Amino acid sequence: MRYFIELSYNGKDYHGWQIQPESVSVQEVLERTFSTYFRQEIKITGAGRTDTGVHAAQMFAHMDCDPIEELEDAVYRLNSFLPKDISVKEIFPVAKDAHARFDATQREYQYKVIQSKNPFLYESAFLVPQELDVDRMNEAAAILLTYKDFQCFSRSKTDVKTYHCDIVHAGWNWEDEILVFTIRADRFLRNMVRAIVGTLLEIGLGKMEVDQLHAIIQSKDRSEAGASVPAHGLYLTRVTYPESIKN
Repeated sequence: MRYFIELSYNGKDYHGWQIQPESVSVQEVLERTFSTYFRQEIKITGAGRTDTGVHAAQMFAHMDCDPIEELEDAVYRLNSFLPKDISVKEIFPVAKDAHARFDATQREYQYKVIQSKNPFLYESAFLVPQELDVDRMNEAAAILLTYKDFQCFSRSKTDVKTYHCDIVHAGWNWEDEILVFTIRADRFLRNMVRAIVGTLLEIGLGKMEVDQLHAIIQSKDRSEAGASVPAHGLYLTRVTYPESIKN
């Protein structure tokens, strides 16, 4: 049977989601733990590939295995075996052809910025102590919704067939002392969100004009955009699927 797994993880100690030689990944830890618990080889396919150090407040993955009798008990026991920085929230049956990556209709990321030194947030948000013009940053963020081709924000060496993404929301807001950038789209390119945030921060710092963003996007040149911000402030926060995937 095919099952979806809803999970979350702190990416600090992982070399991203995807299995890689000689590096510990979230996918590797999950497959090893699930295979041991279910006593069969389990392969797990995620909704996306978060990079080294990136977190997921909500991630989905799918697996095929023998029918699971007690789903809640399986979740409880799997969590007792998994390390403290990976948590399984739910496992549920889906249609036999449901796919965690290809059936996702929308993804949401958030990037967290703090403006003063905080010993409790330094590992989970990016410190930018200089004054930021958040209104200008939101003005620039609105420009993103008027474009589809985001090659300028993509990692240079990539094997994607298209750089087109349909961004439906992008904006900054304060959540107590944390400045949060939220962006939703049907898909994202590798390094895209971190490159966008880096560019918007340059606008907020007055190093770049708002209207320059048009020329950057139209250039399709990664070197024209701002530097990528550190991974530790980035979170995958939501993945959306059609109801039809459920069994």
